[in-house]
Amino acid sequence: MTYCVGILVRDGLVMVADTRTNAGVDNIATFRKLHHFQGPDRFISLAASGNLSITQSVLTLIVDGLEDPASGRSETIYNQSSLFKVAQLIGRAVREVWRVDGPGLEEQGAFFDVQMMLGGQVGNGPMRLFQIYSAGNFIEVAQETIFFQIGEHKYGKPILDRAMNFDTDPLDALKIALISMDSTMRSNLSVGMPLDILFLRRGSIVPDIKYRIDPGEPYFHDLRERWSAALRAAHMAIPKPPYRVN
Repeated sequence: MTYCVGILVRDGLVMVADTRTNAGVDNIATFRKLHHFQGPDRFISLAASGNLSITQSVLTLIVDGLEDPASGRSETIYNQSSLFKVAQLIGRAVREVWRVDGPGLEEQGAFFDVQMMLGGQVGNGPMRLFQIYSAGNFIEVAQETIFFQIGEHKYGKPILDRAMNFDTDPLDALKIALISMDSTMRSNLSVGMPLDILFLRRGSIVPDIKYRIDPGEPYFHDLRERWSAALRAAHMAIPKPPYRVN
C-alpha cells in the first residue's frame, strides 16, 4: 500500500508520496513512488501506487518509448507536446502492460492494480494535474476539486477537505499535505517514511522544492508533535457533550 497526494493551487503544484512497499508484515521495503522527468521545456512528476511490477513496467515504457501506429514514431514522456498528451501516453502504456501481463496476473488470482497522478508543466502550456486509472483513462483537477489522492487515502482526506482551497499558499498546501501524510502513517502501518515532496511554481520548469524527508528530519518531527498537541488542545477546548439519560 502507499499514500500519495497531489494539489494544484493558484501558484503551483504540490506533491507528496511515501516510499513504503510491503507484500506482508514481514516483507517491507522502500521504493521511490514520486518520479520526476525534466527536459529543456518541461518538468513532469508522476506518483504511482499499486502493484510495483506494473508501475515499473509503465515507467519503462514511457521513457523507452511506445510506437505510434500511425506515424511509426517512438512516443516518450520527453517528446509529447502537452501534459494532456503525456496523460494519454501513460494511459496507452498502462493498457499495453495489461495486454502483456494482465492475463497472467488473472491466472494467479492477482489484481491489475495501478493508479497514478501526473502533474507538471510542458512548454508554455497550462500547469495541470491528472489522476490515471488502471484502465488507462484519466480525470483532471478543477478549481472546485484541487487535489487527488491515490493509495491509502481515507485517513488523510479530512484535513485536505477542511483546509484546502484554490487560493491556499503553496507552502501552506505542502504543510497541510504533510499533516495529511502524518495522519495516514499514524493509522496505517503500510504507509511510511521516507517521504518525497515537490513544489513546482506555476509557469516554471525548475522546482522550488524537491526533497526527501528521512526519519527524524527536524521539521517533520516538529510538525507531527505540534499537530498532535493542537488536536489535543482543540478537543479539550470544546465543551463536553450536554446529553444525559432522561
